[in-house]
Amino acid sequence: MKNLVIYYSHTGENYFGGGLKNISKGNTEVVAEQIAKATGADLFKVETVNTYPNGYYACCDVAKDELHANARPKLKKELKSLDGYDNIFIGYPIWWGTLPMGMFTQLEKLDFHGKNVFPFSTHEGSGLGNSMGDIKKLCAGANVGSGLPIQGSTVYASEAKVADWAKKCVK
Repeated sequence: MKNLVIYYSHTGENYFGGGLKNISKGNTEVVAEQIAKATGADLFKVETVNTYPNGYYACCDVAKDELHANARPKLKKELKSLDGYDNIFIGYPIWWGTLPMGMFTQLEKLDFHGKNVFPFSTHEGSGLGNSMGDIKKLCAGANVGSGLPIQGSTVYASEAKVADWAKKCVK
């Protein structure tokens, strides 16, 4: 069984434990790396051509505009195939209740038939938001397992919880 983590993560100013804090590694990337460490998964980071603003509120405004426009931001590189992978972990911060629109760009291009998909999100109070419904649509034909929400400000203290969840997913 071969595992893959597809994720989007945002650095810069983030809402973090009730306030704003600059982070040099995005919370979702921390969790993605924890999953890779626990399961031996390969990592694929989704990156948009146009970077999001560093400032939290400016980033929120762009993300909201993209959501309302149902935008599909261009990506720096695209994953072309899931061939050879059995289990796909999909990670993202919750932006306006769902995945960042760049994740829609990437996931819509892949064939998930027969794959096991395990979503995970980082958030500061919204859990998985409405993302599970979007994941089920984006990953048509996949067996979508239960998702794991991790509060962004606790990612470094959540490694054992993340590893336990990820290992159960791939059994």
